[in-house]
Amino acid sequence: MMAGEHPERTGVHRPPASTIPEDATGYVGNEVCAGCHAAIYQSYARTPMARASGPAIENVVPADFSHPSSGVHYRVYSEAGHVWLSFERPGDPAVRGKRELLYYIGSGRRGLSYLFAQDGFLFESPVNWYSKERRWDMAPAYQNAREIPLNLPAYTGCLRCHVSSMREPAKGTDNLYPAPAFLDAGVTCERCHGPGAAHVTGAETAGAVTGAIVNPSRLAPERRDAVCMQCHLEGKVAIERRGRHADEFEPGDSLSEYIRYYILSGVQETGLGGVSQVEALAQSVCKRKSGDRMSCTSCHDPHYQPSAGERVSYYRGKCLACHGADFGTRHHAAQLDCMSCHMPASASTDVAHTQVTDHRIPRFPGTSQAALRDLKLPPERLSLVPFPDSSDAEKDVRDLALAWESLANEGVDAGEPEAERLLRSAASKFPNDPEVLSALGYIEQRHGETRQASELYRRALILDPDLIDAGANLGVIEAKSGQLRQAVELWQGDFRHAPARSQLGMNLVVTLCDEKRFDEARAIALRVLEFNPDMAAAKDALRRLNRTPPDCGN
Repeated sequence: MMAGEHPERTGVHRPPASTIPEDATGYVGNEVCAGCHAAIYQSYARTPMARASGPAIENVVPADFSHPSSGVHYRVYSEAGHVWLSFERPGDPAVRGKRELLYYIGSGRRGLSYLFAQDGFLFESPVNWYSKERRWDMAPAYQNAREIPLNLPAYTGCLRCHVSSMREPAKGTDNLYPAPAFLDAGVTCERCHGPGAAHVTGAETAGAVTGAIVNPSRLAPERRDAVCMQCHLEGKVAIERRGRHADEFEPGDSLSEYIRYYILSGVQETGLGGVSQVEALAQSVCKRKSGDRMSCTSCHDPHYQPSAGERVSYYRGKCLACHGADFGTRHHAAQLDCMSCHMPASASTDVAHTQVTDHRIPRFPGTSQAALRDLKLPPERLSLVPFPDSSDAEKDVRDLALAWESLANEGVDAGEPEAERLLRSAASKFPNDPEVLSALGYIEQRHGETRQASELYRRALILDPDLIDAGANLGVIEAKSGQLRQAVELWQGDFRHAPARSQLGMNLVVTLCDEKRFDEARAIALRVLEFNPDMAAAKDALRRLNRTPPDCGN
């Protein structure tokens, strides 16, 4: 059965309205869909998407390993119906503890990670299970960490592709979720078909349900493709549109109304990122020649995952559906595995121990098209291009400016001048956009123009008092100008909302100590260590604060 097709049925089975667990947004959950679509439901339940997340106890991979760079020994184990992560550095009694793991993230096809809560704030485990190599190791970007990264916030932007229904973080916070954070495990039916309440409770006419439901295959190409893009498009930079959030997207919408993705042109790359299938496919000859006739579902049935034994014949059939059976008898007839040559797997450029299937579909093995490798190139050779392409240049100046600012903050040399030029233009067009004002304030601050930076930060905070970066940076300016009380007030508010931002806490520790508010400084140092127990600077500050008299290290 192809994606979008459904078995014929002469009647409609629908649970009584009182049993439908509809939430305020009209979502009802997979079990309700199963009442009418049992075969699809059972097939889909075996796919990686359906198994993309859930309670940790349902997917436990025990760990018992030591990380050489940090000298920390980690264990993951279950006990009495709970799952735990323990950590200790032999000989260092200050670094020893455990966290209860609440959720798993990942189907296990590539790997698994776990989430834990600290005071209601949700964090990613510092260690991951990498399925391909069947090994535990540190989370990406922390392979050589010297300290335990226990303060990795579980952002909605990272979780939304693994969890279809989760609660929003408390206002002004990155990761303080009401419990339970997850309302549904995995990627549910409604993630691709939209809210189902109207469909399930709608009137019946000759056995047909008249309530609306989205069938992606019947959407216009741009909106059809957006259903897959919401999770399988990574880009180099992603910027949420003004006043919108990516998790507000529903099937049938235009994704670019919520979030703008950008890719870099003018540079070279030899590899692919872990979630770059859509932009890779766009580079393929297959897609460029087929245009809108080709989509992700041309090759993938989202309701079905072929078994290992079926995989070669299944995808060969997809290739021959376009190229023709006669082509299959002439082109390497003895080599039935088209993917081994034309969609080879290679190491991911951004996720350790992970391989990525090359959706660029190179015609000749080993000669796939180049994209991004060396970012330290002359500005004239770099450009950020919206993906999918957009002609909405007037509105895009804001998003493009923030995209360049993001690259500049990552250390891309060409990013800073482009960001400054575009941010000044965006600020004149959108004078009440707090993100633009805050980003421009940071540029002024880097230039040493503290008066202009301070004014921009203040304007941004009036418009959005929850901008933590604006408050933290304004606090730095206030502290350097001797306005310590104002700096402390700004940092205290931000640190309450983001206690995992350890450097923010350390700013408070140093300033409070200098003001001889030693008890408050100790309390903040302990709070930093609660979320980041291996932070050497915080441990040293607490030792000095506990001396008689307290030592501020000045």
